[in-house]
Amino acid sequence: MAVTNAGAQEADPADVQAQALTWSDEFNAASGTAPDSSKWRYDIGGGGWGNNEHQYYTNSTSNAAHDGNGNMVITARRENPSGYQCWYGACQYTSARLLTSQTFTQAYGRFEARIQIPRGQGIWPAFWMLGDDIGSVGWPQSGEIDIMENVGFEPNTVHGTLHGPGYSGGAGVGGAYTIGEPFANGFHTFAVDWSPTSITWSVDGVNYQTKNTGSIGGNEWVFDHPFFMILNVAVGGNWPGYPDGSTQFPQQMKIDYVRVYSGATSSGGAISGLAGKCLDVEGSGTADGTPVQLYTCNGTNAQKWTAPGDGTLRALGKCLDVANGSTADGTPVRLWTCNGSGAQQWAFSGANDIVNPQADKCLDVPWANSADGTNLQIATCSGNPAQKWYR
Repeated sequence: MAVTNAGAQEADPADVQAQALTWSDEFNAASGTAPDSSKWRYDIGGGGWGNNEHQYYTNSTSNAAHDGNGNMVITARRENPSGYQCWYGACQYTSARLLTSQTFTQAYGRFEARIQIPRGQGIWPAFWMLGDDIGSVGWPQSGEIDIMENVGFEPNTVHGTLHGPGYSGGAGVGGAYTIGEPFANGFHTFAVDWSPTSITWSVDGVNYQTKNTGSIGGNEWVFDHPFFMILNVAVGGNWPGYPDGSTQFPQQMKIDYVRVYSGATSSGGAISGLAGKCLDVEGSGTADGTPVQLYTCNGTNAQKWTAPGDGTLRALGKCLDVANGSTADGTPVRLWTCNGSGAQQWAFSGANDIVNPQADKCLDVPWANSADGTNLQIATCSGNPAQKWYR
């Protein structure tokens, strides 16, 4: 199903502004440099990737590099510089596939990228996500959210799709959005807004479809856990077909930025840190001033935290708070009635820190003491394991 501007709705910019930025890459590095290894890793190989694709994915800056103008550029080339072998024989093409599976995952929120896609028959650019449990449960049980896909024979159309158990492959749940010129002519912003019960797709701020728990024909909704992001340009495959005499190489996908904004963590989920222990409210207390501590994960409500999109982290109906609004190293954190102050604002960084922007300090386990009941504090961000937190 394709929709045009006339059938879509403008997204409310205030909705994005109300969310806290949790991760981003603005791609402002020097020309020719590789992707930031603290944010991106590579998939490598030419096995067809489940779709009979023809490219070999490399980790070379020939296929993925900053352009010096604020973009990451993924380049598909007709070449085989190193004798790569693909599923069909000697590879004919190289490209790149970047992902955040070992650097950043998040459940819910807004996932957005500004991209100029490539063009041509058999060219298949995508911005998409996979569930972080794919290694244990496999695909499609892990879930897949395709934020933007384009196949070269439809230059004016992009697709957004869900894949899960019973609605995978050609039976994915999704739709398409069409404009009056090729998407490759300029940059466009592609995004999804993901909640525990629905996902909405937009292009350039225009919402064009929403899928929810009732859209999947009674099948299992598997979009209730963290996902990681992927950017790639495939060459050929079952859906786009294969390059022909009209396809020109190289073809480039330029990414101006990727940004992720806050969302609830599994409608109340654990946040783990040092020694695999959890962010916990002491004694499950709800009184203002109750200490927040490190404790063995136990699944209680005292360890179920949500990030509702206003910059706060909440448990038991109250907010994670820096005592007295102090910005000093060693200031304890506590549970407190939510009041909208800077002492209750938190941001998840791409390096897995939880930062209080007012203090510019990180949530910290004092002296890296992993004993149950260690009360937590803020401290200057140092990158040490006592300041790493995972959702």
